[in-house]
Amino acid sequence: MTRDQDQAIQQQDSVNRPPGKSERPPERGPSLLGSSGITGSMTLVSRFLGLARDIVIARLFGASDASDVFFLANKIPNFLRRLFAEGAFNQAFVPVLSEYRSLRSHDDVRELIAAVAASLGGLLTVISVVVMVAAPLIAVPIAYGFTDNPAKFALFVDMLRITFPYLLLISLTALCGAVLNSYGRFAAPAVTPALLNICLIGSAFLLAPYLHTPELALAWGVLIAGVAQLLFQLPFLLQMRLLPIPKRSPGHEGVARIKALMLPALFGVSVNQINLLLDSFIASLLMTGSVSWLYFSDRLMELPLGIFGVALAIVVLPSLSRSHADKSPEEFSGTIDWALRLVCLIAFPAALALILLAKPLLITLFFNDNFTATDVQQASASLQAYAFGLLGFMSVKIFAPGFYARQDTRTPVRIGVIAMVVNMLLNVVFYWQGYGHVGLAAATSLAACVNAGLLLRGLIREGAFGFASGWGVLGLRLLLANVCMGVFLYFQAGDWSQWFTWDAGKQVLQMAILVCGGVTLYVGVLFAAGLRWREVYR
Repeated sequence: MTRDQDQAIQQQDSVNRPPGKSERPPERGPSLLGSSGITGSMTLVSRFLGLARDIVIARLFGASDASDVFFLANKIPNFLRRLFAEGAFNQAFVPVLSEYRSLRSHDDVRELIAAVAASLGGLLTVISVVVMVAAPLIAVPIAYGFTDNPAKFALFVDMLRITFPYLLLISLTALCGAVLNSYGRFAAPAVTPALLNICLIGSAFLLAPYLHTPELALAWGVLIAGVAQLLFQLPFLLQMRLLPIPKRSPGHEGVARIKALMLPALFGVSVNQINLLLDSFIASLLMTGSVSWLYFSDRLMELPLGIFGVALAIVVLPSLSRSHADKSPEEFSGTIDWALRLVCLIAFPAALALILLAKPLLITLFFNDNFTATDVQQASASLQAYAFGLLGFMSVKIFAPGFYARQDTRTPVRIGVIAMVVNMLLNVVFYWQGYGHVGLAAATSLAACVNAGLLLRGLIREGAFGFASGWGVLGLRLLLANVCMGVFLYFQAGDWSQWFTWDAGKQVLQMAILVCGGVTLYVGVLFAAGLRWREVYR
């Protein structure tokens, strides 16, 4: 790095401060909507690649025993990443990092990142080794339903050992991404997940034919992707002189604060993991294909959630953290209000479309000899159940950062515990009532709505959020636009069973007409009813 570049970075991160402090004046970066657009567009690339990945998996492997094993084994490191990556860790790390960036020097920020990398990486290395060694024991409570089939259970153990180190790699990747997001560089972290999809698609085509169990290629693809995702982000941090080279710093003040903020969140996420473990336990007891049906329906529901909900959450947390640090409650409340309006504008039509088009969508994307008509019907039922909770899922993504930005991790944890207990109870009730995998999806959706409702009530009670004017008018516009779109989709889609008889070209063309026509009609009605761009721009 040149001397001029070094000085430029120092100037960027230095601040006008009272004598004796090193405080950077607030920067006027991209608008929140612009930042969300950058993140959303990059995430859109990743999500469409994810959709392509799921199409490949469904058409090559179907809803088989080995597919169920892979989806369940891959869930374990992905459950825990919510704890060590974008979960409790990220919620504690970002506010402290934002404060360091605002009030301290660039060298202090670099030391904080190095100390956090050493602490996080060391802990996850130990956990990964333990899990890989003890995999046969750990697998029993997770995949109890597989124990009566020794070959299936042995395959689960093998896949768990292959996929689990992904937790270490993706957590360090999330650390890098949190730093980049805090500095307003949203594009690279948003596009990073695309590498996972590329690696899985490549492994399915290039590696699977050479393995005795082709689905093992998917497990190796996950591990390869973890390495690729971490290496991809490092050059961006090197350019900023913030490369996270682990360096043990016992007693580091910033690390101690992050750990203190994480403790209550860890408890909440632990309850969440127990709940997810119960989900997995029940799913493994259900008929073959249940885990796969839940996976494919969840992935389609995650398409709008990942593109818009996660993009908003990524952008909102640093913005709320700055508003709280600058002691600007009006800006804080206004940011949440703006984000909630966008969530409503996106979640309602997305949920309605998923409910009305569940079967045609699954037929178009996945139906073939491996993913049969039965699979379409079963997966569509759980997709509709997930869709009813989409507003709750997306709202949690913006309400929870309202607490984390104020360095309050206890309240959302307490609320999360309540929601998770609701989920557990509903899982058991729906299982005994014979609702199968659809019951698990419905329980998840209802628990998300409970979580979002309690978080919203907490923000209002604490005076951190208040509804701005115009919500009544927005509600009427949403009602009108969604009714018009819903009528169009219902009649244009026709009898879903006829979709089985069409060739792929006609299916894709008809789905394109439905999607493009529905979006155009929805947006057109909104603006005809008086919605203006300035109402969503921030």
